[in-house]
Amino acid sequence: MAKVKLYDTTLRDGSQGEGISYSVMDKVRIAQELDKLGVHFIEGGWPGSNPKDMEFFLKMSKRPLKNAELVAFGSTRKPHTKAKDDANLKALVKSCAKVITIFGKTWDMHIEDVLKTTLDENLNMIRDTVGFLVAQGLTVFYDAEHFFDAYKSNKEYSLKCILTAQEAGARAICLCDTNGGTITSKVSKVIAEVRPRIKVPLGIHCHNDADLAVANSLAALEAGCDIVQGTINGYGERCGNADLIPIIANIKLKLGIDCISDNKLKELTAVSHFVSEVSNMKQRNDQPYTGSSSFAHKGGVHINAVMKNPKTYEHIDPALVGNHRRILVSELAGKTGILIRAKDLEFDLSKEDPKTKKLLQLVQKLEHEGYHFEAAEASFELLMKRAFRKYKKFFELDGFRIVIEKRSDKKITSEAIMKLKVKGVTEHTAAEGDGPINAMDNALRKALRDFYPTLSKMHLSDFKVRVLDENAGTAAKVRVLIQTQDEKDTWSTIGVSGNIIEASWQAMVDSIEYKLLKDNIK
Repeated sequence: MAKVKLYDTTLRDGSQGEGISYSVMDKVRIAQELDKLGVHFIEGGWPGSNPKDMEFFLKMSKRPLKNAELVAFGSTRKPHTKAKDDANLKALVKSCAKVITIFGKTWDMHIEDVLKTTLDENLNMIRDTVGFLVAQGLTVFYDAEHFFDAYKSNKEYSLKCILTAQEAGARAICLCDTNGGTITSKVSKVIAEVRPRIKVPLGIHCHNDADLAVANSLAALEAGCDIVQGTINGYGERCGNADLIPIIANIKLKLGIDCISDNKLKELTAVSHFVSEVSNMKQRNDQPYTGSSSFAHKGGVHINAVMKNPKTYEHIDPALVGNHRRILVSELAGKTGILIRAKDLEFDLSKEDPKTKKLLQLVQKLEHEGYHFEAAEASFELLMKRAFRKYKKFFELDGFRIVIEKRSDKKITSEAIMKLKVKGVTEHTAAEGDGPINAMDNALRKALRDFYPTLSKMHLSDFKVRVLDENAGTAAKVRVLIQTQDEKDTWSTIGVSGNIIEASWQAMVDSIEYKLLKDNIK
């Protein structure tokens, strides 16, 4: 196989994922990133289905892609009509896209129970639709919906459907595992049987309902497919689509097949994180290749081995996909984890140094109490700086009080009153917020803003609370993790207490002090 073509459907199939709603400009930005990555086909949406997708195609006509082909998506004409009169097909022609992907029914059950038409009429719909678009000078790809279920139900008829599309002028045929329930060995077997009958490039489109979409896509390529469809980060309806991120990495690094350049492969992590940000979806830490935990090591044995030879516990060099190794600090990591982290922070520390043993004992004690430093590296850095006396207090708390009031109109208000000493000056402030933590955060920032203007450039991006002892009921300890970011970095801090306000205060103070230390504020 010379080269696999990548077909991205994040902007169409991916946008159907729960919790995802792209604006037109969101779609434009993602399309431009995918174009830079080297994706060959970018499916932008279904122009005939909604005004937003039509607007997207009009905007893209003024922003031509440099590497990829922009694809418009649509369906075969309706039963017992003419393709030239179909409003959806007319919209596809007006979309300015040069490549059109048409999906059609292949499964006899769908044709009879959903379309309520005959198998012969479905073949007419495929033939008429593909032929009409080809006559307009457009390149047509045909997606055979539910192909693997169709092949199982009625092998002869499902083959007729894709052969009809080929005869009508389709330039590629894509076999879809739309329900996402086909076992990998079956995918390989079906494609091996179908491949000799198809004279045009053959594609694969898998859904992930059985958690097999990536495996099925790779098996399809090994069995003879030339095009692989998927979405960035696996976004899509129900359990999502095949995730193009590990697919690209596996094609290049495991199968040794070309699909994008080596330099572009290094951008894979950045693209994955960019799309999750624009999609307003939390990036999976454990996402293969590009997640923050993909090359993270926690166990002492693992850390010791990987520092001697990375191949012991890393299947690839993380730099190949733009990621990096992380050594986690926990009670499981032993002295090695602390020494590596100390080296990163340019602290002179050895295994025999009494400070190393004291730090390890402190970490083990705190993690026993509920701290979780692998998820809060900023708090651990502060812990080490305090131990090495490379830390200064930026302010001292005299006290704070939080008032929560529920009024007769059912509105709940929160107010924090705070007294601090900052650079020898006493600051007494008050602020309201959407809740007690927000009020406390607002009051703290209000007290510090004139002394440390750089704090205006940071904001809280995530806030998590976990009950540590469920059996203790409302008296249980809680762990608060705060994620903060500024224009350059993201960092996490932690607090643990039997009082959620106190745990939040600990994490909040660490977050602010980390920012000030990071910015070298005096």
